[in-house]
Amino acid sequence: MNDKKYHIMFVCTGNTCRSPMAEGALKVLLEKEKPGEYEVYSSGTAAAVGYPATVYAREAAKMWSVDLSGHTSQPLSEDLIKRADLILAMSPEHLRSILEISPEAADRVYLFKNFPDTGQDGEGVEDPIGQDLSKYNEVFLDIGEYLGKNLLEFVKRIKEKK
Repeated sequence: MNDKKYHIMFVCTGNTCRSPMAEGALKVLLEKEKPGEYEVYSSGTAAAVGYPATVYAREAAKMWSVDLSGHTSQPLSEDLIKRADLILAMSPEHLRSILEISPEAADRVYLFKNFPDTGQDGEGVEDPIGQDLSKYNEVFLDIGEYLGKNLLEFVKRIKEKK
């Protein structure tokens, strides 16, 4: 791939809650650090094509002025995996699904809460689907905390691609 941008993909189940919130939050963080040097996207292991982020996901993301109104879901695919320099799975099950599709991606796939450590087992990000706005807010803050904690690692990896 001769694209100079660093590609980061988040993966959850339906691609309407966790992964779009993580995608939007990381874009906000990276825009301050590395504008134009990255592409962040998301997909879901059981996602349908073209669904918006849930109402509560869009609402929770506003905490960081993240606008998810243009988000449309997409299923995880081999092409999306190949395009990614870094893949962050929201749960151990998502990580296993990614590796079933593309075993050769193992060196680029991380469990979100383990990153940058490579362990495949550990705590996943709680799925807020079907719960109230306060749960979505909690999950968004959880995601934001991990992204913030690892921001320097993301920036370092983007610099290394140049």
